[in-house]
Parts: sequence; structure tokens; C-alpha cells
Amino acid sequence: MHDENRTYQPMVCVVGSGSLIPGFEEALLSAKVDKDVDLELAPADAYGEKDSTQIETISIDKLRRAVRDPNALYLGAPVNIGGRQGYLSFLAAGRARIDYNHPMAGKTLKYNFKIVKVVEGKEEKAAALLESNTGHSDFGVSFDGDDLNIVIPQTMLFDTNAAMMKFRLVTVLRDAVDCAKVSFIEEHEPRAIAEEEE
Repeated sequence: MHDENRTYQPMVCVVGSGSLIPGFEEALLSAKVDKDVDLELAPADAYGEKDSTQIETISIDKLRRAVRDPNALYLGAPVNIGGRQGYLSFLAAGRARIDYNHPMAGKTLKYNFKIVKVVEGKEEKAAALLESNTGHSDFGVSFDGDDLNIVIPQTMLFDTNAAMMKFRLVTVLRDAVDCAKVSFIEEHEPRAIAEEEE
């Protein structure tokens, strides 16, 4: 949902990968660069209709046993019941209704978007995906045949999540860019010691 207080920036997405909702992906395929697009998607083209078989009524006791902090419950709160992720949609008279549908299921969605750039070329695609999936910039990207070499920026060397990110990045890159071996290269520059004035 649009938030007036949020600053929006362009986001990288891989069109045709199936990671976007069908109607939005279809609109992206036909959109032109630098043209504002207003789009309204029916539930069938977005997150689908609400499925009543994905709504369960349980006792408050069962809900309390499943939730770590019962004081944090509110309508719309995410809950995990028996390994299924849903949200609390009703709470009264000793009963709780858990909805396992996507929160946007059954809703008509409105979008306003503009394609600012179509990313072309394997190196540019790889760099864009790396930046959008890590929050870091200044990756060194090069191909040696089908093998992808990535020089990790200095800022990422201090990121505690970097090791786990690499595993996810390999999957993202292989799904979106035609590459074989993926190598991450860490370059550790020598520390410059400031000379003391005498």
C-alpha cells in the first residue's frame, strides 16, 4: 500500500521469472520506458479470490499455545498455527479466526508505475541484481565465458549477513542471468597508517 511518508526509489525486477503477480508482470511486459502507467488489477489477476477453505476458527486456548507473546495479538497480526502462516482476522467469545489466504487476496489492486530503465547485457543485469538484493553498490562484475566473477565491495565485507547472502545470490543470478560458475572475490586492501607528525 502506498505510504505518503515513504521515499520510493526504482526497484529491480526480473520480468518473466514468475516472482511478480501475473497481472502486474503482464503490464510490465507491455509498458514503455518513461511512460506513467495506471493499472487496476482484479483479484484473479493479482493474489486471487479469498478461499473460504483457508479460514479456520480455533479456540483462544489453541491460539495462546501457538503464539509466543499473547499480549502482542491484534486483528491483522501474523500468526503461525501448526506450521501454517496466517493472520488473525477475528477474536471474540473464546474463539479466534485465522485466515491463511494472502492478506491481499480478494482485493482489487491499483498501481501507478513507470519503467525508468530496461537493464540490458549480462554484466549490467548481474550488477543490478546484486545491488537490489544486498543493498550494497560498487560490485565488480565480469564474465570469463559463462563464468561470473564478482568482486565484493568493501562495505559488504563488514556485513554480518554476507555469507548467507552469497548462497541466495547464486540462485538469483543463475535464475536471471545465463551463467555457470559464480565466484565471489574478496579484496582486502592494506591499512594505511597515518604518519605521526614530529
